Amino acid sequence: MKYKRLAISLAIPQLAGLAGSFFTAPAIQNWYVNLQRPSFSPPNWLFGPVWITLYLMMGVSIYLIWNKLDEQNARGVFWLFWIHLFFNATWSMIFFGLHNPMLAFINIAIIWIFIIVLIFKFWKINKWASYLLVPYFFWVSFASVLNYFIWYLN
Repeated sequence: MKYKRLAISLAIPQLAGLAGSFFTAPAIQNWYVNLQRPSFSPPNWLFGPVWITLYLMMGVSIYLIWNKLDEQNARGVFWLFWIHLFFNATWSMIFFGLHNPMLAFINIAIIWIFIIVLIFKFWKINKWASYLLVPYFFWVSFASVLNYFIWYLN
């Protein structure tokens, strides 16, 4: 096992989440609590554990791809993952930092498309890397609907 690659693969997605939390934490108590939210909105405490788990799964997934960089098309999809992670990290900045649910919805739609592309591209390289992104796809699908309704209601 290539421990340095694994450590980097696990750390960078968590750092993306940490970067987003700098915008999320202050906005929860003074902006987000005052928004109209749909009835299916989960409790605030749930988001942290879910995202930590998803970032962990993303890290393992990209680690599996990293180990296949010599194979055809693996290098391009490897960098596509990191570009997608940039959009993931900027969602919190847009939604919570800029207080802009409409722009955040556009951003999360882009993330959703990236995830679909990554799942299919990863499948061709390593099936487990693809499987590990499926819960992420479902959560972002749910988060997209939630984001849309927050935008619509406010």
